[in-house]
Amino acid sequence: MILGTQFGDEAKGKITDFLASDAQYVVRTGGGPNAGHTIHLPEGVVVLHQLACGVLRHGVVGVSGPGMVLQLERLEEELQELSDRHLLKGEVMLSERAHVILPIHEIEDAWEDDLRGRESPGHQLGTTRRGIGPAYADRYARFGIRMADLIRPALLAERLDVLYSTKSHLTGLPTKTALCETLTGIGSRLSPYIRATEPILWEALARGETILLEGAQSALLDIDFGTYPFVTSHHPTSAGALLGSGLPPQEVGDVIGVTKAYATRVGVGPFPTEVSGEVAAYLQREGGERGATTGRMRRCGWLDLVLLRYATRLNGFTSLALTKVDVLGGLEQIPVCVEYRTPAGETLKDYPPAVADELEKVTPVYRNQEAWPPFTSRLKEKIRREGHHALPAQLRSFAAFLEREVSVPVAYISYGSAREETLSVGRVGPARPASRIHKWGG
Repeated sequence: MILGTQFGDEAKGKITDFLASDAQYVVRTGGGPNAGHTIHLPEGVVVLHQLACGVLRHGVVGVSGPGMVLQLERLEEELQELSDRHLLKGEVMLSERAHVILPIHEIEDAWEDDLRGRESPGHQLGTTRRGIGPAYADRYARFGIRMADLIRPALLAERLDVLYSTKSHLTGLPTKTALCETLTGIGSRLSPYIRATEPILWEALARGETILLEGAQSALLDIDFGTYPFVTSHHPTSAGALLGSGLPPQEVGDVIGVTKAYATRVGVGPFPTEVSGEVAAYLQREGGERGATTGRMRRCGWLDLVLLRYATRLNGFTSLALTKVDVLGGLEQIPVCVEYRTPAGETLKDYPPAVADELEKVTPVYRNQEAWPPFTSRLKEKIRREGHHALPAQLRSFAAFLEREVSVPVAYISYGSAREETLSVGRVGPARPASRIHKWGG
């Protein structure tokens, strides 16, 4: 499993793509077109929204899994763009159990967020208005449309009748007849990709093949364990990855948590280590911190070990992938939040307040770390030749500090946007006690 540890945008797609070279299947386990995974290939930049990263590699199957909600027109556009650019190298599979985002859901998404804003401006979520939340709500209310329904026109028409009966509060909806015709046409075109994916994955496991579960969004946006209500509508955690793929827990070997060397958040919600002014502008500029899907500028802040420890315990990470270390190269020092102080004088180290308003009021306590030099082209070339031993000593000390604080080894370091600018720096394996975590040389 490859999962985000923060508020998203940690470069999960880059790590997944890096590891996909040794996999046979990559399964995207949740979310929809509100998430974008940016991959820098030799042929150019690719942003995947609803397809798994495996489709970019020969011999790999990219599965859009049963836990996803799919917007069909955008999915067809994504497939066409990759095909036109000759980048659709792997095989595509779409789970028959994945749900469909309808125009109804996009209209409802905007209606709901506007309603929140009118009733209580502080509780407007700032959603992407892509229909993800309403699609998941209909999924759990058992009104949803699934990919399997698209290739069964009579059943699709019946299910749309039931769904429309629940949407009388909305205006501007397409007619049921027009929507049914559109969905049937798209279903016909996508039918070669719609598969019963779980048995395929079970058989792959029986053959000893490697499967990557690719998370979207991140642990702190989990509907139950994130900063509710400023969260997504599914479970971007290790438990959710199982639900979103149909794989049993005993088959999981590694759970990799992807964390930036700093932190970002898109949209509203508590962000204890957020910075402003020149520091925020620097991180946004040097990190390219603009949403791949929305284009919105990301809020920036320092690495938060309280939230990282919480995400680690919640997901059972066996290793970490540390990304965007190049962005911090050349700074005078690097603050890291090691604990919180609450207004009542309590100290919190590994469990944040469950109430968003209370998390907003904590005071981060920082411990400054020695910064490393800039990642010049000369340094990057040396790392490509010599491996992780060529990493700056200060960065190796920073990684060792994280290992001590979180009790999980740093197994990967990404030091640039290019596909080859990722290093494997330690062995990955089953969870092990802190006394046996990877030790850094130098």
